[in-house]
Order: sequence, then structure tokens, then C-alpha cells
Amino acid sequence: MPNLRARLLAVLVVLSGSLTVAGAPPATAAVPSGSLWFDGAPLTVRDGRLTDGQGREVVLRGYNVSGEAKLAENGGLPFASVADARKSATALRALGGGNTVRFLLSWAYAEPERGRVDTAYLAAATEQMRAFLDAGIRVYPDFHQDLYSRHLFHAGSWYTGDGAPEWAVEAGNYPKESCGICLFWGQNITRNTAVQNAQYDFWHNAHGLQDAFLTTAQATMDHLRRHLSAEEFAGIAGFDPYNEPYAGRYDSGQTSRTWERDLLRPFYVRFRARMDAAGWQDKPAFVEPNLFWNANISAQRQESGLLDAGPLGSGYVFNTHFYDQKAISGILMWGKAADGQYAADYAGIRDRASAAGTAAVVGEFGHPLSGTVSDKAPTVLKAMYQALDSRLPGAGWWTGPAASGPVLSGTQWQWDLYSGRHHELMNGDPGKVLTTKDAWNDEDLSAVRLDDSGNAVLRQDARLLDRVYPSATAGTTLAFTYEDRSRDGSTTLTWNPVPASLPNVARLVGSGRYGVLVWRSGDGTAPTELHLPASFPTAATTVVSDLGTVFAPPAYTSAEPVAVAPEPGGTGSRRLLLTDADSGAVHYALVTDGATAPAGDLLSAAKAELAAWAAARF
Repeated sequence: MPNLRARLLAVLVVLSGSLTVAGAPPATAAVPSGSLWFDGAPLTVRDGRLTDGQGREVVLRGYNVSGEAKLAENGGLPFASVADARKSATALRALGGGNTVRFLLSWAYAEPERGRVDTAYLAAATEQMRAFLDAGIRVYPDFHQDLYSRHLFHAGSWYTGDGAPEWAVEAGNYPKESCGICLFWGQNITRNTAVQNAQYDFWHNAHGLQDAFLTTAQATMDHLRRHLSAEEFAGIAGFDPYNEPYAGRYDSGQTSRTWERDLLRPFYVRFRARMDAAGWQDKPAFVEPNLFWNANISAQRQESGLLDAGPLGSGYVFNTHFYDQKAISGILMWGKAADGQYAADYAGIRDRASAAGTAAVVGEFGHPLSGTVSDKAPTVLKAMYQALDSRLPGAGWWTGPAASGPVLSGTQWQWDLYSGRHHELMNGDPGKVLTTKDAWNDEDLSAVRLDDSGNAVLRQDARLLDRVYPSATAGTTLAFTYEDRSRDGSTTLTWNPVPASLPNVARLVGSGRYGVLVWRSGDGTAPTELHLPASFPTAATTVVSDLGTVFAPPAYTSAEPVAVAPEPGGTGSRRLLLTDADSGAVHYALVTDGATAPAGDLLSAAKAELAAWAAARF
């Protein structure tokens, strides 16, 4: 039970709507405005789940911020200014529905000269991170690399990279880069000798490269801990040590599995030790397996996934990426994605994390928004979000929800405020100024852009991106689904209709969107939270739950079992709060925007149907 101080704090927050500290400097800033007594606790890994300080199961949803950090135009930072970072954070929360960002950092800019950490770069990155923390958004930094380093590539190259500094490349004396006839930039990973040799050297610590990187990483983490307030630092979810690791090439007799065991896993252990030394003992490392472990093209897949790394445990999160390379190829997948398209792929992620004894995060997923395969994007992204929500296709969810599995955390690639408005000199070539798309290897995946008035606007269907999801579950999630009714052109995609066996629920939902959460209560006192999309106005929201049946839920107080409150950060985003008073009991809640002033008898009939369904299925 919360102590008296916590209860008084909750009352003050409800009455005032925020907590502030008068005259406090940025380094001692208060928790985000609009916070309630159960907000702001750091995350830990417990029993294979991400949990907060109230013991609630937490789901991280959001975006990568951003591919701009891979460019030179803003010095390896995601934003040109803190003001832009704040604009982006507000839009990400209010328009994109995110509660988390994977925040990209650059080794090249953090350590431009060997042994010298650029504290000005770290200070600028810290201030930009603070913009997201102030908006109530959790952050996990990522030292990003693709193709090892842009300094491997010459001015006239077709491609570029990011990551390692120039001095690290000069230490290796690598051959002139060449991928031959490569149609996709990713082919450089396995076909460009310069990239292969550089990656190989890093994993073997040639020239002390890995030592230097770890020292810079520790200095970065130490800087963040010292320059963020305790409340802000609590919003740092963990650290992603290295983006999309790959061996470069294998030694004689080495396999993808033994490379992970003998080189990748020890690197993560060394990184974990640096986290501990920097005061990050209670935060997990978001570690990635061999990037090809779950490729959905059989010729690319490599048996790995940290299979021989032993149990990861509470100090680590299994952090993987997933892109549909068949769909992106334009050749290997004809047509569009369908219901359950990625159920098996994401089930494999859940199973791998469970076997490793930890939680899973899908750190990157997405699909091109322009080009020859962009017509697949609405269905591909819907199917990916569907697979994050549940391991079941929509067609089988209502009949077998107990197999739904844990709700996965995920950060979509990407959230680039400058999409289509760049000024990037590719590989430093003033004759090749890139302005369109992501300005990086012809990619175009940003969910957001600035319009001509400087306002952030979505480039994808808001119904797809701004979703109902259980951001914190007071206990254990048993099943979850969300039918977003997102569009593919003029076609509404409905992959999970309410079955005819629940006629009153179907009548209540109508053609609207709906989410269903089933959970087993824990022993804490903080409520379960579901994010409410901006297009789910409170006055048009219906909730049917064993905890209460409400149309237009009231504002949150501890006396209201079904209520609405602002999400922290003052961005106008909202959450549904469901408060139970027991432990070990099964609860359910349906939330929909499909009803217009539903009659009491319809709400009662829908509740009776859901109660019978939950009793039979759980």
C-alpha cells in the first residue's frame, strides 16, 4: 500500500494537474508536468518483463530519433536545436502516440580524436534528450553504426556509412571500398571488403578500437548521469551498445553462433561493466544479436540470436530488428501484407527472449514510404504492429486469446523532423547535396515531416501510428488486441472483426476502432494504463470492463476504477486508467470509439457477453 506521503502527493497532483519546483535549474528539474504519483519510476527487468517501480508490466512504444544523427549536417545530432527537439518530442507524443524513443548517438562525433571525448557534443545530445524526458517520454540511447563508418567511403561513392570516427578508419588502412553492382545499401555489409575488414577489426579489438569505443561509451553514460536530474535519469530506460552487429567475416571454422558466443557476448559483458562503472547499475543493456538471425530471406538468415550466450537475465534486454526484406525487394513478395503476416516472425522474438530469461524490444521496424514498393507500406506496417500486440492473427484472436502472448515493445524506424528538407553533403562532396527523403542511401522511412508552416505532420495514417496499447499493466498481461481500422488508400483494413458470437459487443463497436486487454492483477496499487489516441476524444470513448462500464470516462481520482488522465509531459496526450483492488484475479476491458451515446441496456448486454467470453477463455 502506498504510504501517507504518496497518498498526499496523489491528491495534490489531481488537484493541480502538475508538479513543479520553483526556480529549479535544468539539472534538478521536476518530473514532467501532469505526472501522477505512480509515474516516473525507473524500469527494471523482472521475471522476463520490463517493470516499473510499482511492479507494473511496461510496454515501450515509439520511434527512432532519428536517422538525422547519421548525417553530418547537424554534427551527428538528431536535431539542429533544442527547440526542434522539443517540437519533435511534443509531436511524437501527441501525434505519434509514443512513450519511448531510441535516441541515436555517433561515436565519430563523441570521440573525433583518439582519446578526446567531445564534451560539447555530449552536452548538446543531453539537452536534446532532455526535451523528450520533459515530455514524459522514456529514452534509450543507441551508439549507431551502419557500414561501420562514413569515412570508409569516398566522395564519389554510391553509398555512405556512419559510426566510427575517421581516426579509427585510418588505423586500419583498409582497401578502397567497393560493393560492385549492389542494388541495396545493405549489400555492402557482406560484399564490401573495406566494410568487412573494418567490422572484423572492431570485434577483434585490433588497434585497440573496441577499448577506445568502450571508454567513450562510459564517458557518455557518466556525462548523462551527472547532467540529468535524478527524475530525468529515471526516464533513461537503458542503453543500446551497438546497432546491428555483424562479424564482417568469420574466421576459419567459425560460425555465426560461435562468433556471437566468443566475440559478441564478451563485448556485451564488457559494455555492461562500463555501465556499472558509470552508475547505470540498475539499467539494462539493450543488446542486439547478429543482425541476420531473423532475416526472412532464407539465403540471408544465419543461425544465431545469442543462442549460445547463456541466460541474459535482468541486466540485459533482447533487442532485435525486423524488416520484411521480401517486401522491400519488390521481387520476393508479390502483393501486400495480410492478417497475421508476421505472427510467426514476432513469435520467434518472444520465444528467444523468453529462453534468454529477459524481455524483448523490437528496436527497429518499418517500410519505405516512397519508391516502387511503397504501396505495401500500409499493410506491412499494420501487420507489424499487429504482431507486436499479439502472437495471433486477428482471425484467431477471439477464439484462442490465451495464446496471445506478451505485448512486445517496439520503436519504429524512424521519426525525422527534417524529412525531405535536408542539406547533406554526401560523403562531404559539395557537388552531391542531398535534400530529399532521409538524405541517407536513398532511404525514406520517416513517419513525420514539417509542413511549409513549420508544423510537424504525419506522413502515415494516424490510425496506424497513434494506437491503443497497454503502456503499464498492473499485474500480468494475458492477452491484448487492437483493431485500428487503418487505411490502405481508400480501403479500410479490418483484420480482427468482433465475432458474431458476441453480437452486442459487435453492435457497440460498430465500424469503430477497439482494443481489448485481459490481465491478471498483481499486488500493487497503481492502475493499469492504456494509451488513448488523440482521435479518441474522451467524450466519444466507451469502456466495458468488469471494473466498470462507462461512456465518456470521468477524470481520474483514486475513487474512480475507470477514468481518464493526461499523460505526463503536457503534450495533451491522454491515457485510460483502470484500477483494481485485488490480486491474482482475471480482469478485462474493452475500449472503443465506435459507440455514440450507447444505451444502458446495450452496455449491460455487452458486458455480460465479455464476462462469459473471459470466463470461458481464461
